[in-house]
Amino acid sequence: MQNGNFLRNIWIIMKRELAGYFGSPVAYVFIVIFLLLTGFFTFYISNFFEAGQADLKGFFQWHPWLFMFLVPAVAMRLWAEERRLGTIELLLTLPVTVTDVVLGKFLAAWCFIGIALALTFPLVLTVIYLGNPDLGVIFCGYLGSFLMAGTFLSVGSMTSALTRSQVVSFILAVVACLFLILAGFAPVTAVLSGWAPVWLVNLVSSASVLSHFASIARGVLDVRDLLYYLSVMVFMIFVNGVILQNRESA
Repeated sequence: MQNGNFLRNIWIIMKRELAGYFGSPVAYVFIVIFLLLTGFFTFYISNFFEAGQADLKGFFQWHPWLFMFLVPAVAMRLWAEERRLGTIELLLTLPVTVTDVVLGKFLAAWCFIGIALALTFPLVLTVIYLGNPDLGVIFCGYLGSFLMAGTFLSVGSMTSALTRSQVVSFILAVVACLFLILAGFAPVTAVLSGWAPVWLVNLVSSASVLSHFASIARGVLDVRDLLYYLSVMVFMIFVNGVILQNRESA
């Protein structure tokens, strides 16, 4: 019975939050900007037609950098807006747990980003029309992008719970996401290898979303990559809940 109430509460909060996104023009502006940017980077920056290959490598390679800015823009309002308006106290007094609210709001935002990602399906139709792409690799690329977006979103949700300023939340999330990207960058690991022990270099490199995303985008579904994304999301959501719980008891 408790599990039923838990899932029901999450579902109700998720539906409420998701409806709130599409009840505002901000959601449509975000989707349009996302689609325009992905199209621009895919067709113009990556020279899609000049490459002569029917695949979406140029499409997926820009996702970490696009998500680094766009996902924190979605996440910054999750809790900062509630704190600014003073509605967070009312929200936490409802007959739901902090876990219900955190998961419901996170899943709604993740679903919203997933909808924006799904709306890029014309790109898939384009490569199918132009050639014979490996649809399995394309599916894995979308899966990796969705998981990476969820990871960045969990970071942004946590930073949003720290402050009532959406701008501060956005900046903190961008910096944290940038770290998760650059951690596995060759220049960064090269600098670390000059003075840090090997185990530390490997640890920092393994924290990068790039290596895990690149592996999935190649069509390789490794359990370690999936566990990495899920682990970061679970940890960040847990910290998010702790921050709110401490605020509630303060």
